Amino acid sequence: MKFDRVYNFSAGPAMMPEPVLEEIAAEVLNYRGSGMSVMEMSHRSKVFQQIRDEAEADLRKLMNIPDNYKVLFIQGGGTVQFAMVAMNLMKNGVACYVETGAWSKKAINEAKKYGDVKIVASSKDKNFSYIPDCSDLDIPENADYVYICENETINGTTYYELPNTKGKVLVADQSSMFLSRPCDVSKYGLIWAGVQKNVGPAGMAVVIIREDLLRDDLPQSVPTYLNYKTHADADSLYNTPNCWAIYCCGKVFKYLLSNGGLEAIDRRNREKAAILYDFLDQSKFFSGAVEKKDRSLMNVPFVSPSKEQDAEVVAATKAAGFDNLKGHKSVGGLRASIYNAMPKEGVEALVEFLKQYEAEHA
Repeated sequence: MKFDRVYNFSAGPAMMPEPVLEEIAAEVLNYRGSGMSVMEMSHRSKVFQQIRDEAEADLRKLMNIPDNYKVLFIQGGGTVQFAMVAMNLMKNGVACYVETGAWSKKAINEAKKYGDVKIVASSKDKNFSYIPDCSDLDIPENADYVYICENETINGTTYYELPNTKGKVLVADQSSMFLSRPCDVSKYGLIWAGVQKNVGPAGMAVVIIREDLLRDDLPQSVPTYLNYKTHADADSLYNTPNCWAIYCCGKVFKYLLSNGGLEAIDRRNREKAAILYDFLDQSKFFSGAVEKKDRSLMNVPFVSPSKEQDAEVVAATKAAGFDNLKGHKSVGGLRASIYNAMPKEGVEALVEFLKQYEAEHA
């Protein structure tokens, strides 16, 4: 049975690859002869253990993760990780954050509950429309880590050059660009990503953490579940994990591996983004909201001449079969999230629609 599917430009939960969804659908009642769905089976079973182990192995292969890093599957999304990072990594009680938009601001506010937060660079002066220069940050000697949101989902900026942390641990929230391009994991102490944007269903984060950052000496006040070492020691099976999310993410990892890996998906993502950005650059009606050098390939915010027109465009796109193009409530405008699973045809169709809309309304 074939269902009509819209082009879903949601920032998350977002599109998943159709071949992956079809494979999941075929297995949902009876996973590989087990007689049950993955949603029903014990997380302690040999069947699920193989699912978890394959997911980790495939992610390690995709990202070429060094042996001295642990891969963790932790329930909850960004809000949990904002706290866990600070709880686990603040030994001296000092951390440096780069403020580039809504999600780095949330991380900063959460970290302030656990120690002294230094904002060492910010793009607030221009409404977070660019990535600030991070080549010579004023990092205190006693800083425990430097934290960035590597791709700001709401504001549509991304790093193309990592900060000079001056020897301090680099921590990155990669949620909305995770697995969208090659990544040298060895440059980071910790990477985390909520999976609902570019990998799988909501309810889980992937954490990649260097082993020397795992601690036995956390304060007694830190809940057992919020200690990264708890999950590392138990292979993410300390308690019942988000089995369904692990299973779905594992399918996506295999899909990416079978389609050329991160180098290939990076090429496709650049081609897709160029189609939309090239249109915005020549349009006299629509305009992009981010400085060219820092534009995200995943999240493209743009505006029409007025807020009222923005609302009309959103309504028109939805009626035409394009969904979730309304900008985040905190910034307004429009936003097209074009993650790995968004086909090139979807971006081309959107651009054709916007061209037609401009011709009729400019």
